[in-house]
Amino acid sequence: MDEQLSVHDVTFLGSSPAELQGHWTELGVRCLSVIDTELVDPEFRRIVGSGDYLVQAVCHVFGAGRVPADARSTDDARSALSRLIDVAASVDARCIYMLTGGRGSLDWEQAADAFGSAIEPCVWEAERAGISLAIENASALYADIHMAHSLRDTITLAESAGLDICIDLFHCWAEADLAGLLRTALPRTRLIQLSDYVLGDRGLPARAVPGDGVIPIEAVVAQALADGYRFGFDLELLGPRIDAEGRLAAAQRAYGVVRGMLDRVGS
Repeated sequence: MDEQLSVHDVTFLGSSPAELQGHWTELGVRCLSVIDTELVDPEFRRIVGSGDYLVQAVCHVFGAGRVPADARSTDDARSALSRLIDVAASVDARCIYMLTGGRGSLDWEQAADAFGSAIEPCVWEAERAGISLAIENASALYADIHMAHSLRDTITLAESAGLDICIDLFHCWAEADLAGLLRTALPRTRLIQLSDYVLGDRGLPARAVPGDGVIPIEAVVAQALADGYRFGFDLELLGPRIDAEGRLAAAQRAYGVVRGMLDRVGS
């Protein structure tokens, strides 16, 4: 089983813990990328604990989808993340990566300050638990629940809040000076998510199996490894193309393609 490559459970959204275990077995994966609502399920944790699995990453939406701007919402957001940190530590998870919550009527700088202040105690708590706390870059289509919509802004926010980074290549591959941004982000990067894009596809979320589109995935993987990146890669596959092929079939094909890339560039 591979210890560096995972298939995100969002690929199989709606599956029961037993069904997820079946998918993991079919794929031959040991490394898992999971959703916070899964991890708090005792049956899910029982299955994870009963097998030779490594929880590489846990996805969490901070503040129930809104950057907290008052004492009560701040306390609620901190408490929810604190509980997740405890649960993640109980299964030796490596990383919790987050959407920040939407900024509402706040401008970007105000929201960045509010987010940094709200999450500060959790940063120290995660560090004591040995868990990386990270934020990812995500399209402005998700502005209702997130505020970092480019890799450049994600780096800025991570640096100011003392957080690590999850790079979702699907949402930053077309940015200017991508190689330079990667070099800047990599010291903080604890997860790189991979999928492809076929030009002209408007069928949101429009993700494709690596190799089917135009994203320079292998070049990015090669640069990351050459620059010393030694954490995980995660396949996040969802959308009409994935559903049309079949989620498991698409995941199996993607896994083989990326495993081949990792072998070629010396992982």
